[in-house]
Amino acid sequence: MVVWVVLFFAAVMAFALSAVAGGGAGLVLMPILGVILAPESVPAALSIGTAVSSVSRIAFFFQNIRWAIVVRFVPLALPAAWGGVLLLRQMQPAYLSLLLGLFLLGNLPFMLRGRRGVNNSQITGPQSMVWLPVIGVLAGFISGFTGAVGLLFNQFYHKLGLEKSEIVATRAANDVLLHFVKVILYVNYGMVSQATLLAGGLVAVAALAASFGMKLFLHHIPDHLFKQVGHGAAVLAGVAMMVMAGQHVVAQDQVVLQYTRQSHAVGMAVDWRQHRLSVEMEAPIELEVRHSLIAQEMQPSSNAPLQNATLSILHISPWQGVYVTRLE
Repeated sequence: MVVWVVLFFAAVMAFALSAVAGGGAGLVLMPILGVILAPESVPAALSIGTAVSSVSRIAFFFQNIRWAIVVRFVPLALPAAWGGVLLLRQMQPAYLSLLLGLFLLGNLPFMLRGRRGVNNSQITGPQSMVWLPVIGVLAGFISGFTGAVGLLFNQFYHKLGLEKSEIVATRAANDVLLHFVKVILYVNYGMVSQATLLAGGLVAVAALAASFGMKLFLHHIPDHLFKQVGHGAAVLAGVAMMVMAGQHVVAQDQVVLQYTRQSHAVGMAVDWRQHRLSVEMEAPIELEVRHSLIAQEMQPSSNAPLQNATLSILHISPWQGVYVTRLE
């Protein structure tokens, strides 16, 4: 019971932040939902909640929607979302979450820049509209795979010269069909459980409350603060996504980092699934890089035996140069 109460209040705060940042509630909630639900259920719960959020934002800001953007964004985003859902069924989303986290961290320079050069990034005109179908494909695919896109493409909306209310309204119009299609696909592929529906319902109620507050207070927020909070929220979401995804990768792929020190050498090794990549510095000065296979029946550890395979060792020496030796 406590965990659901925590989720609700976290969702209210996330959508309140989203109201100021122009999106990103789903990305902020991903680490919290990842603790409650199975990884494959997180996108479905996010899609249920954010679909309701998009509907409420359309109702509150309908007059601010830029339909010229919507008609270029949505048509290719929908089939791309189907592709993202199909990929989600085939593999864990942890590795893509790592990449998205790194992408979000790219907002750090914009956040540190402050108010300087805010208008320099705006590029209005037909040349910006040309890229909208491409943005739609990318947003649809990533949204189908992760359940949320949020702030990933907010900078593009700024470059189109949209005001904050237009960004909120147009993003909602772009996303609402996308979320409903994804929910149908998640249900069709058996990725929605009772816990998923409960989590999605709580997120939806929190989204409604935040949307009502946004209607009252959005016009009081300065444009430069709107952008700054957006960049800051993206950075925080990126850090959270990378931490959560890193934990999943370490657990599911048995990632182990090892450090060894001997009288004549110092080395480090990383075990990943059945692979071991080791780097060793030998005296006097020679660097060795080797890849080996761990016996499948053994857990990764410094004492795990290696499979009988041909091993290649890359040597880097200031006296002998770069050369490769092979061990049978």
